[in-house]
Amino acid sequence: MPRPPTVFVSHGAPTLPLTPSPARDFLAGYGARLGRPTGILVVSAHWETAVPTLGDAAAPETIHDFYGFPRPLYEMRYPAPGSPALARKAAALLEAAGMPAQLAARGLDHGAWVPLMLIYPEADIPVVPLSLQTHLGPAHQLAVGEALAPLREEGVLVLGSGSATHNLGALGGGGTDAAPPDWVSGFTRWLAAAIEGGARDDLLEYRRRAPGALRNHPSDEHFLPLFTALGAAGAGAKGRRVHASTTYRALAMDAYEWR
Repeated sequence: MPRPPTVFVSHGAPTLPLTPSPARDFLAGYGARLGRPTGILVVSAHWETAVPTLGDAAAPETIHDFYGFPRPLYEMRYPAPGSPALARKAAALLEAAGMPAQLAARGLDHGAWVPLMLIYPEADIPVVPLSLQTHLGPAHQLAVGEALAPLREEGVLVLGSGSATHNLGALGGGGTDAAPPDWVSGFTRWLAAAIEGGARDDLLEYRRRAPGALRNHPSDEHFLPLFTALGAAGAGAKGRRVHASTTYRALAMDAYEWR
């Protein structure tokens, strides 16, 4: 296939595959627009380690890393194959860039399999998970992405999975279609303008420069996968928002791609 874009998606609640919403509809049709990559390297907000770690399982398990949800959710499986070869190649690229990397027999947490179940429901494309180093911040995740950029030339899709906003304490009533408050809308408008304007420095300093940054992201982990996708896109790539919606009032489900 042609060189794929790099992508950041908001994976929302684990129930996303079961609950009708604009974000679910978008992701369910997104795979057809993306095309079929040779492999998928997915960076999920739900796997954090001290150093970059690649999952090298040949058959990654579906990890149900949540509790208190409807039983059908725990019965879901995403039986995509892994790719030990892709995991080793990604680890070698990180090592060459001066970042120690490890391999581990890791499965796919819900930050990985929930969006992939909608984007590529056939589960027939090899998937390799990559961990976050939340304690090292946005610049580190950007550098991780930059080191992995050569994978795109081989048709690999670099997918960041997190959330455009993620303050679970602010989720209100009104269901999945509740209108967002101004502090959520203001942040997502700023984010779209920064990405589409190529304002990389503003993004890296988002906690100081974005309106409502601390309220929308009390912690970094759900925003950091965006930087890996941004870095893997390369310096000349153009970013654009390909989906915008909110769910449960304060959870922005926006998605971005860089080409």
